[in-house]
Amino acid sequence: MITQKMKYALKALLTLADEAAKPRPEPLTIEEIARRSGTPKRFLEHILLEVRNAGIIASIRGRSGGYSLIKAPGEVSISELLRTIDGPIAPLPCLSRRAYQRCEDCVDEASCRIRKVFAEVFWSYLVIIDSLTLEDMLRSGAVAEQVLGTVEV
Repeated sequence: MITQKMKYALKALLTLADEAAKPRPEPLTIEEIARRSGTPKRFLEHILLEVRNAGIIASIRGRSGGYSLIKAPGEVSISELLRTIDGPIAPLPCLSRRAYQRCEDCVDEASCRIRKVFAEVFWSYLVIIDSLTLEDMLRSGAVAEQVLGTVEV
């Protein structure tokens, strides 16, 4: 599961993407992002700092300052954002790309059936999550409706 922190980051980015799509976008203050996204302001400052440090948004100081999306929504990788906000996404430490650790109780990774099964499941997940961008989230539709049960299949 993604954390509440990640949900707040996504809500903030979707709000900034909506603003960026306007004919004359303006930087949004933390207060405005919180209001539009329904996210508690007290969490946003730290989250937006992490997202800014990842090079996705910029902060502008001053009276007309705030935050702006600096990457196109199609260039904002959801899997990279997940790793930035929540850390490793692998179900087992021995499957992680960036935070690999051998499992403490593992005698032989090559023959570990748990690792093999979860490697297959994780691979399927990675194929999808690595291709997902903020742009996809802006225009989510038919598949989500089927998964959520709002349309008969």
